[in-house]
Amino acid sequence: MTAPAPSKLSLFNTLTRRVEPLAPLAPPRVTLYTCGPTVWNYAHIGNFRTFLFEDLLRRWLERSGYDVFHIMNLTDVDDRTIKAARQAGKQLTDHTAPFTKAFFEDRDYLRIKPAHVYTPATEYMPQMIALVSKLIERGVAYKGEDGSVYFAINKFPTYGRLSQLDKREIKVGARVASDEYAKGDPSDFALWKKADAEAEAVGAVWDAPFGRGRPGWHLECSAMSLDEIRKCCGVQTLDIHAGGIDLIFPHHENEIAQSEGATGQQFSRHWVHGEFLNVRGTKMSKRHGNFLTARDLREQGVDAAAVRLLFFQTHYRQPVDFTDDALEAAKEGVRRLGEFHARLTENGKRETGNGPLGELSRKLENDTAAALNDDLNAPRAVAALFDFVRAANRELDRPQRTGGAAAALGAFERVAGALFDILPTERAADPALERWVAERIAARAQARKSKDFKAARQAGKQLTDHTAPFTKAFFEDRDYLRIKPAHVYTPATEYMPQMIARRAPGARGRD
Repeated sequence: MTAPAPSKLSLFNTLTRRVEPLAPLAPPRVTLYTCGPTVWNYAHIGNFRTFLFEDLLRRWLERSGYDVFHIMNLTDVDDRTIKAARQAGKQLTDHTAPFTKAFFEDRDYLRIKPAHVYTPATEYMPQMIALVSKLIERGVAYKGEDGSVYFAINKFPTYGRLSQLDKREIKVGARVASDEYAKGDPSDFALWKKADAEAEAVGAVWDAPFGRGRPGWHLECSAMSLDEIRKCCGVQTLDIHAGGIDLIFPHHENEIAQSEGATGQQFSRHWVHGEFLNVRGTKMSKRHGNFLTARDLREQGVDAAAVRLLFFQTHYRQPVDFTDDALEAAKEGVRRLGEFHARLTENGKRETGNGPLGELSRKLENDTAAALNDDLNAPRAVAALFDFVRAANRELDRPQRTGGAAAALGAFERVAGALFDILPTERAADPALERWVAERIAARAQARKSKDFKAARQAGKQLTDHTAPFTKAFFEDRDYLRIKPAHVYTPATEYMPQMIARRAPGARGRD
């Protein structure tokens, strides 16, 4: 795809409530900070709706010739993580580590490009403590009688600009210690929370000059993003800060106050926010029985391409409804794309030149660029992709053509593959089958350990009933073709103890 001029990309800026041309501080470099998951539990598909629009934004920026530096935070200490660790009877890091690992697995399943830097909050305590000290020094933060440190919002004249807060609602001197609170209750917010029994119990406390405690949620993103862009690029201003619409207040509003209160410089030039996701017409919640995680979809064997297509068919600033019908339609769309890709690949091997297919490919790339440069209008670009598929199929149906399939294949793969990444997985995993095999293998290993050889043979037979005839057929074909037998044949099912030992803690060698 021919990269469009960088200045053509326009995005809706929440700060100004206008669609504006992207204006990076030092083009072609773009610094992009995205609010990542709070790893108190598994990330749900509402989180991933946001992460997927951010993935498309990054891919389009890179395709447009920008040099993107992408930072994503991991909130591994806050009110929710501490409460969850306490309820689980674990130390904070022991509770959050499995969910951090699960997030990366879900990210890979959904084909989201990894950020260049991930910033777990617990690894940035010196930077957070330094930021609080600087805010106290500049007179915009103070230590309360309760031992916590607060940001004085009346000392920051532009507080409320991002969320369009009514200044008359600001309660001078009022304080709020919780991480999340309503827009109708703007108060001095906690930068550093004095250690309490719950935080001490799970190991979520750190020593600081202003008292033993832990950071407030909002402080974390400011400290980590400022530190990373300083190290990377020597600046104190982000080009793009992105996240879900629910983070505008208080989280992003407070990030601006903290960051600009410390540096005296604009914190981010562009603020980009994605809308909510509903499930079957209702806001997703466990109470409504419609709570879905990415791993739920993966365990159901849903191809990630279908999830991506479903989300990209709705503009990121519009709510999307995740329904069974919408998912089935997306699966059908992915199937059509896969069939077309196979057909075009076969024709592309022998058809060069230009012709009508070449013209169609140029139109696809121009239409895609026009749509995505217009506030990342993914649904318009996806519609152009399916228009291309229909028109190209008609051209391929013609008995005599003048070529162009190779050019069309290249354009199609750049849009449907590299950009949207909505081509079907070659072999979608079958989680139920994988569980069945794992259970049989475990049963056989346990039976052997218990010297119950009859049960071990039965478990092994369940695994080999299907494969045994094909193994026998392979040996017959080998002999027919006069292939010399190997000295040793190694059926995988007969080497499970060795494989298990290989993965045991402390096992040596390459995994």
